[in-house]
Amino acid sequence: MSISNSKEISASPLALKLGFWSAVTAFLTFVIYTICFVAILLSSPLFTWTTLADYVAYVEAYGGVLRPLAQFSMLLFGLSFVVLLNSIHECIRTERKILTRVSVGFGLLFAVTVGIHYFTQFSAVRLNVLEGRTEGLEHFVQANPYSILSAINMLGWTVFLGLASLFVAPVFSAAGLERLIRFALLLNGVFCLSGGIGYVWEIKWLVFVTTTLGMGAAVMVAAAALAFWFRRVEAQR
Repeated sequence: MSISNSKEISASPLALKLGFWSAVTAFLTFVIYTICFVAILLSSPLFTWTTLADYVAYVEAYGGVLRPLAQFSMLLFGLSFVVLLNSIHECIRTERKILTRVSVGFGLLFAVTVGIHYFTQFSAVRLNVLEGRTEGLEHFVQANPYSILSAINMLGWTVFLGLASLFVAPVFSAAGLERLIRFALLLNGVFCLSGGIGYVWEIKWLVFVTTTLGMGAAVMVAAAALAFWFRRVEAQR
């Protein structure tokens, strides 16, 4: 049975509007990130982590606004994702709210972990590099895939986002648009958790395929479909 049945939804108009705009924001932030990612690849050589000194030299030679913009867009995605999950929670039947409640919990953990990571990158890390204060910074820079903050970031993107997606997916049980949402969220959960396995076991190709290509596509499809879903529910009320 569709959760978009107007007789089964008690969500306020505000919840539906917040859901729509948070879905739009989530979609746009991934579009911005993708544009920045491609632009960085086209405008500078691919950086592979060696030493902190090499990273500082790379930043001095190829620095710019694209990297901080990409990081800020992902910080904003984390915040919009929490709003999106809470909006979905307001739109479902009582017996399924346990699923979205668990999803919101994992979504909050996701937003906190990636938020700490990205805010540190475009604030403390960037400023310390500009000021030449680099002692111990290798434990915090995103360019080092096995720094402390990179591990925390991957925990958010793989485990917490993956579980949040898997728990919220089953509440969309109807055909058509809801089937697309469910499939995209389930696929995203698989991609995220697989990326976590790849990160822990240093399977680089698996991390790239799942967390860069697969997750990005799945999230954008889910976010776009959810934006249409909230608008359709609002129109049915």
